[in-house]
Amino acid sequence: MPLTPHTEKHFTASDTVRDLVIGMADGLTVPFALAAGLSGAVAASRVVVVAGVAEIAAGAIAMGLGGYLAARGDADHYRSERAREHYEVRELAHREEDEVVQIFSHYGLDRAACAPILAHFRTDPDAWVDFMMRFELGLEQPEPGRALRSALTIGGAYVVGGLVPLLPYMLIGELSRALPVSVICTLVALGLFGAAKARFTGIGMGRGALQTMLVGGIASAAAFLLARWIGG
Repeated sequence: MPLTPHTEKHFTASDTVRDLVIGMADGLTVPFALAAGLSGAVAASRVVVVAGVAEIAAGAIAMGLGGYLAARGDADHYRSERAREHYEVRELAHREEDEVVQIFSHYGLDRAACAPILAHFRTDPDAWVDFMMRFELGLEQPEPGRALRSALTIGGAYVVGGLVPLLPYMLIGELSRALPVSVICTLVALGLFGAAKARFTGIGMGRGALQTMLVGGIASAAAFLLARWIGG
């Protein structure tokens, strides 16, 4: 009787997915809280729209720049550590061999069992460095062009998320009508976003949706009440 192939499914979210999550999460919550807060202090939708657009532009630039600098920092750190590992493999080979044995000792292998691996590493320094980068330092080589893609992805996701709570104010001139529509649209978007994120992270979709809606709702409610209190 033929055996059914066993297929394992694991979460392997790419850096792009993580950037989308970062940008969309902040894009939905920060402009939402700002619009709700201004709704408690001003009387015209136009003021909310102008302030919201300015915030989305500034937030997208700041978030994108932060993503760019973080990705560049990761790339610089990786290059620096790889250069150091090349030096150690070349000049401090015995110490690096001890570190290899120590890594494999966690899997029940002694030095004798590691001897063929060490012999191969001596003939292939690049493979040795790759091994040390991954299993000693826990570092993966960043993708080329990662910094720019990260900036554009985070910034773009922030803009898309930020437009959701702002669109009702753009389309509805009366502030008292625009606010509840914005709340409903944003909470629905937060729920969908939370459910989608939960699908990648492995938690229940209902739980993920509820958590995201709760965070966004609390932030916007706090901003609204604070602005209403300050505005008298």
